[in-house]
Amino acid sequence: MQVQTPLPIPEANVKAPVIGVYSDFRQYLQDFFKFKLFEHRNSFSTYSYKTFSAAADIKSPNYLKLIIDGERNLSPETARKFARALGLDREGADEFLLLVEYGQAHDPLERNRHLKTLNEFRVRRRIKHGEITEEKMDRAPTWVSWVIHTLVDQKNANFSVESLRDLLQGRVSSDDIRRTLQQLFDTQALQHDHETGKLKKGLVPPSQEDMSPEMIRKIQSELMYLGMESLINGRPSEREIGTLTVCLTEAEFEKLKFEFRHLRKRILKDALIAREQAPGDRVYQLNIQLFPLTKKS
Repeated sequence: MQVQTPLPIPEANVKAPVIGVYSDFRQYLQDFFKFKLFEHRNSFSTYSYKTFSAAADIKSPNYLKLIIDGERNLSPETARKFARALGLDREGADEFLLLVEYGQAHDPLERNRHLKTLNEFRVRRRIKHGEITEEKMDRAPTWVSWVIHTLVDQKNANFSVESLRDLLQGRVSSDDIRRTLQQLFDTQALQHDHETGKLKKGLVPPSQEDMSPEMIRKIQSELMYLGMESLINGRPSEREIGTLTVCLTEAEFEKLKFEFRHLRKRILKDALIAREQAPGDRVYQLNIQLFPLTKKS
């Protein structure tokens, strides 16, 4: 008979984990189990993996532990049972399933697609609960806003909806392009130049520094997804994608972050100066990513 070894009960006060802040469903399950151990610390009824399995109507008493340890995956049906044992409402159960789909995806393109869907779900949920106003969301720029705003600098760019959809290679619907154009005109980010009859840049659309964390995550996940598409579908001669894995101190990490910010600003400044002299050929997207792959030892 296998001896069940539960996780240690935390000494400090522990709050129930909130699924909306997690990107790893296994970590969420582990934190939930720790919380239940803490919640039952002074109770006559103990909490165990077996307790969770009973609540989820699963025969294997150690199934939760196998999932937490990454030794098993969850099917959609079992994930629904887990959601019930977690005490999640219908909305929370839907979010848990999306989190599981993202966590169990292996293909990079599929994984990014699931992340995009999860972020969109969370934004809609926050709107529904009044944490973000729909008006604020409607006014928030999208990656399409930045592209169309930048297209003013592209040689021979036509701003009809059909031409824009073609220039964007069919990635965006005609309705989204119309809505984005209207937003850019309403905010005066785009203006008509009455002397030339062409469009010109007006006010700069809000940068990521002016946006909520939820919107930043949503847009950045979309841009990374576009990068994945370029990696798979684009021609190697039309992209430059490289990777580097290094071990850094915290001080070196902060220094690199500063250098990346400075690099972005320098590239933008040089491009803006160059576009005053002559239009560009295409709109490019530059993504710079620096993130930890391991925990501290």
